[in-house]
Amino acid sequence: MRKQAEIRDDNRITIIPEYGRQRLLNYAESFRDLADLFEEEEENDKAADGGQAEDRRDYLWQRKLQENQGLLAEHLKEMAHIMAEVAKETCLYHPMSERKYRQMAKLLRESGIQLKNFFELEHEDGHSELSLTMKTASEKYIRMGEKEHISVEDVADFISVAMNTRLRTAKNAPLYLTPEWSTYYFLEEPAYHLLTGVAKAVKETEHISGDNYSFYEAEDGRMVTILSDGMGSGEKACSGSERVIELMERLLEAGFRKEAAIQMINGALAAAGQEENMSTLDLCDMNLYTGECEFIKVGAACTYIKRGRLVDRLSTQNFPLGVFGQLEPEILYRTLQNGDYVIMLSDGVMDALSQGIGEEVLPEVIGKMEFSNPNEIANQILTYCLKQSKGRIRDDITVLVVGIWDQTDDCNS
Repeated sequence: MRKQAEIRDDNRITIIPEYGRQRLLNYAESFRDLADLFEEEEENDKAADGGQAEDRRDYLWQRKLQENQGLLAEHLKEMAHIMAEVAKETCLYHPMSERKYRQMAKLLRESGIQLKNFFELEHEDGHSELSLTMKTASEKYIRMGEKEHISVEDVADFISVAMNTRLRTAKNAPLYLTPEWSTYYFLEEPAYHLLTGVAKAVKETEHISGDNYSFYEAEDGRMVTILSDGMGSGEKACSGSERVIELMERLLEAGFRKEAAIQMINGALAAAGQEENMSTLDLCDMNLYTGECEFIKVGAACTYIKRGRLVDRLSTQNFPLGVFGQLEPEILYRTLQNGDYVIMLSDGVMDALSQGIGEEVLPEVIGKMEFSNPNEIANQILTYCLKQSKGRIRDDITVLVVGIWDQTDDCNS
């Protein structure tokens, strides 16, 4: 259900009414206080034993308890941060002029839609969102005793023409208009759109791959590509990497910052203390409005960015998830352009190349590829790897390719 907004005098509105805002801020403060208590307890425990417990088993247990207290404190802080950010979220409210309102009402009325309210919201990140309160006209909605449905996507096309701006429906929006008054939200279409390609090969002694991946579309115009390589192979490795992907998606959807989400997943895997719980994490977070891209790698193989014949190799040196209670994920930043390709690989690619002429030549091979379809690029890389390993697949191989295109160029061409 869409959050109701409360309008202030300065045309800035809060997404949540005042009473709800205060409750969220109070909850956030309580979580911060709990985090402080756990941190104080952790410091007291460290000071009490001085790092010199008489029994090694007791010492290791004490260290594990302290780590868990620290992790719990960080998780509570992140919850407090999310609540405070939601409570403080605001946007600018721009009522439409009478002339623009009449134009829009006339356009929609011709399509069997009645318009009640129409205004624009400008979010803090600069992106616009249109809010229209509408319903289907009864004579249009019922024709010859049957219902004629009007899709919200069709409405997005109508108002895109009227506003001279490419618009799309908000995520999780209803599919159709109803005969009752309801408010519908439409977002500014991002400048870029993506095409994706995948190529996979399963380890020759297994029936299921230990690699898993996901393309997650966030509501604020971001596409997050996630690749995880589970430790080992087969069902256990698949289960481990699948759990990492699922947890990452859920935490991001809940509003957690990426670094905090990674720490939470790592803490959960490390607390289990089993080797098969270790998995790599390779994450590409792309802003489809600006082309800015954030890469976070935790024990993952290299990522390549192809721009024509030029290839940028992104690599980091750190351990997989679940090895230590605390980790420092390495973050790399790039700005992508029209026609660029992001190529993400699992460790099996490196293993296959090591049986041939090595990984060092891969950038040159990628740069010479003339394909434009991401699926073709992914399959060509997989084929090259299998040739290098003479058809032997000693580890699961996954190749993800994401191509980025400027939609304004498509419109002008």
